[in-house]
Amino acid sequence: MATPSSFEFDGDLIAALRDARFIAVLTGAGISAESGLATFRDAQTGLWARFDPRELATPSAFARNPKLVWDWYAWRREHVAAARPNAGHLALAELEQRVPEFALITQNVDGLHQRAGSRNPIELHGNITRVKCSREGAIVRHWDARPDAVPHCANCGALLRPDVVWFEEMLPEQALAAADDAARRCNVLLVVGTSAEVYPAAALPALAQRSGAIIVEINPNATPLSATADYVLRGAAGVVLPALLAALD
Repeated sequence: MATPSSFEFDGDLIAALRDARFIAVLTGAGISAESGLATFRDAQTGLWARFDPRELATPSAFARNPKLVWDWYAWRREHVAAARPNAGHLALAELEQRVPEFALITQNVDGLHQRAGSRNPIELHGNITRVKCSREGAIVRHWDARPDAVPHCANCGALLRPDVVWFEEMLPEQALAAADDAARRCNVLLVVGTSAEVYPAAALPALAQRSGAIIVEINPNATPLSATADYVLRGAAGVVLPALLAALD
C-alpha cells in the first residue's frame, strides 16, 4: 500500500490511470463537506439543533409529522442551492472526459456532481433537489408551495416528499445494479471522501478489488478501507484530485 505524504504520485498508479479503459469513482460526504455542506449527522444547527436527523429521515417520521419532515428538507435544500461545486467535483467531471468509460457513483444527495459537469452520476441515495409523489413515486417539478402545509401531488392527491432514500427504505434497484456493474467491470476505483462504513456502498470497493480493479482511497482521514486499498492518498478531494489530473498530463 502506498501512502504518499505529498503529491508526488507513485508511477505505477499514474500508469494504471493512463492505461485504464474504465475508471469508476465512489464519492461520499467528504467531498461535499469541502463545499461547505454539513454531513448528514452534522446538519443540525439553528432551529434544527434539537432534532436527531435519523428521527426525521424515515417513512414513519413522515407519516407522524409530514410538515416537520418537509420543512427540514426544505431548509436543507436552501443550503444545497447556496453551495458550489469545488475543485474535487470539477476534477472528476474533467476525468470523465479523458477515459473511454467512466462511472461516478455517489452517496451524496446534493447534485453538486451534476452542477460540476458530471454526466449521469449513479445516485445511490437519491437527490434532495428533486421532489416526488409519496404514493406513485413520480418526480414532480412544480407544486403549490404553501408555508402552512405540505404540498400534494396534482395527479393523485398524495403528499409530496423529497426524492431521497430514507432509513427503513431500500436503495433504488436500478442505481444499485449500475453501481454493482461498474464495480465489477472497472480497472480502477477511486473512493473519495467516504467513511467506507455505510452499506451497501461500502461493499463496492471489495467487489471491485475481487474483480481485479486497483483501489485508490482519497481521504484526509483513515477509514476501514485504508488497510486494504492499493493506494491511499491522504488529503482533501479538492487538493488531491486536481493534482492527480495534473500528474496525468
